[in-house]
Amino acid sequence: MSVSFTVPRRYCGPPHSANGGWVSGHLARHVPTSTALPAVSVRLLAPPPLDRAMRVRPVADRAAEAADRAVEAAGGVIEVADGATPVLRAHAVVALSTADVPGPVPYAAAVAAGAAYPGLHDHPFPTCFVCGTARQPGDALMLRPGPVDGHELYAAAWVPTEPAEELVWAALDCPGAWALGVGGRPMVLGTMAAQVLQPPAVGEEHVVVAWPRGGQGRKHFSGTALYTADGALLAHAEATWIEVDPATVRPAS
Repeated sequence: MSVSFTVPRRYCGPPHSANGGWVSGHLARHVPTSTALPAVSVRLLAPPPLDRAMRVRPVADRAAEAADRAVEAAGGVIEVADGATPVLRAHAVVALSTADVPGPVPYAAAVAAGAAYPGLHDHPFPTCFVCGTARQPGDALMLRPGPVDGHELYAAAWVPTEPAEELVWAALDCPGAWALGVGGRPMVLGTMAAQVLQPPAVGEEHVVVAWPRGGQGRKHFSGTALYTADGALLAHAEATWIEVDPATVRPAS
């Protein structure tokens, strides 16, 4: 298998590279899952470029495959390469645990939480397709994850306007970073594993909840979940974020 893989500029995170959640969901489309391995794990190896044709290919290096995760991979490991440079790597994994997934938050509470969205005052990547404050309605998700009163978690209201699976991964991405305090310490997505149980309905109200799951050094861990307005769990994810030097964060051009 070797197919073309391009990230349109619309789906940026930082101004010159792709949003991690969207690009992970785009690659997840190429990963065969099964009843035994229903989730997909994606690792970002380099900033994914925009508007440049890359290639999806199987990973032939067994050592590299084993290093990705000790799992019985269905269909093996695939990667996206920019020329000779590996950019993303993905494979199917066992079902993600729901043991620490919080219950749903009412849609009205998620809307109210958006008023306290920290990114309105301090955003490391204002061009971000998911949560950027420099984007326009209709061109981006424009999620506003904010703290929920009386709970140790963040929530964002979302009404999907497109059915693409990449948007589910994208919506599960950035709220996790905000729950970790990305405004005060810029981070980029390192790995993301997600399980989509059911796609969201276009035009219907949904809520994304996010919570911190600890950290180690420059690595920080988050959980996210997507619910319908009436509380049905549609998808959930676990992510590892890498803290970066604020001086390396480039402003939008």
